[in-house]
Amino acid sequence: MRNSVKIPALAVAGVLALSSLTACANDASTTSSAGQPAGKVKGESVKIMVGGLDKVIYMPAMLTQQLGFFKEEGINVELLTEPAGVQAETALVSGQVQGAVGFYDHTLDLQTKGKAVTSVVQFSHAPGEVEIVSNKAKDITSPKDFKGKHVGITGIGSSTDFLSQYLGVKNGVKSSDFTRVAVGAGPTFIAALQKGSIQAGMTTDPTVAQVLDKKLGHILVDMRTPAGSQEAFGGPYPSSSLYMQSSWVDGHKETVQKMVNAFVKTLKWMSTHSPEEIAAKMPADYAAGNQKLYTEAIKSTLPMFTTDGVMPANGPETVERVLKAFNPNIKNAKIDLAKTYTTEFAKNAG
Repeated sequence: MRNSVKIPALAVAGVLALSSLTACANDASTTSSAGQPAGKVKGESVKIMVGGLDKVIYMPAMLTQQLGFFKEEGINVELLTEPAGVQAETALVSGQVQGAVGFYDHTLDLQTKGKAVTSVVQFSHAPGEVEIVSNKAKDITSPKDFKGKHVGITGIGSSTDFLSQYLGVKNGVKSSDFTRVAVGAGPTFIAALQKGSIQAGMTTDPTVAQVLDKKLGHILVDMRTPAGSQEAFGGPYPSSSLYMQSSWVDGHKETVQKMVNAFVKTLKWMSTHSPEEIAAKMPADYAAGNQKLYTEAIKSTLPMFTTDGVMPANGPETVERVLKAFNPNIKNAKIDLAKTYTTEFAKNAG
C-alpha cells in the first residue's frame, strides 16, 4: 500500500485557513457549556474531542451546547476540536478527553487493537460523506477510475480513509492502486482540489457546498441520506456518534445518561426545526460569511441524522462488512459487535 502524500504548502495554508474558519470552534475548547471558563462551573465536567466542530455531520455537538441542553442536564461539557476523527480517537484513548464525537467505525478498529470503546449515542444512520471529483478530472466517472489517482481524505486511519478504500475495492480497485492524500477539510481540501494535488476526495458539508458553489468539482457518490448509504454500502452505515472508553462509561453511568439525554433532546429538536432555524442557532463563524450556503449545507445533510440516538438495526453489521472488505486487521479478527455500542442510554433518554 502506498503511503499518503504530504503537502507542505497545504499544511501551512491549512493552519491559516482553519484558524479563521473554526475560530468559534476553538473558543469552545476554552468555554464550558454554561458559557463560563472551564473548571469554574459547578457540576460534573466532561471533555469531548470532536473531529471537526464546524462539520455539519458533527453538528449535534455544538448545537447541544448552543441550545443549553448540557446546562439543563447539570453537566459542564467542554468541546474541543481536531480536523479529523482519527485525531479525536487518539485524544480519547490517550486519556486527554472523556468522550469523542466521530464515526462509530472507530470502535471496531480500536477493538482489534485491544482498546474497549463504546458508542453511547448514535447521531446518524448514514455517513454524511460525499465523494467529490474535480471538474478537471474528466476520466473519473466511477470509483473504478481511482486507479493511479490521488484521492483526498481527512487523515490516514480516518473514516474517510476507510470509506474511500471501500469504494475502491467495491469497484475492483485495490487500496494499493491509488494514493490516499491527507488534506483535511474546508480550505485545505478546496486548495488541494484547485491545485490538482488530488483528483477526487471525500468530504462533508459545508465543504461540499463550497466546492459546488465555486464550481470546482461535482458529486460522484452521495452518502448523505439513508438511500445513499443503502446504495453505497447495502444498508445503514451509522457514522457520527459519541463514543467513550468502556471502562469510563461503566464507572460514570449517571454522567453518561445526562450527556445522552442532552444529545437526544438536540436530535429531536433538529427533526422539528427548519435548516434556517438550525443555522441561526449555530456560531456565526461557521457560515464563513455565507449564511445561505451554510443553510443549504445543513439541508443537504439533515437526512443522515437519527431522531432518537438509537443505533439503527443492522447498522453495526454493515460497518463490519465494509471494514472487512479492505482492512486486513478487521478481516481476520473476531469482532464482538455487542461491545462496540449500547442503546441503554438513548432508550432511557426522555
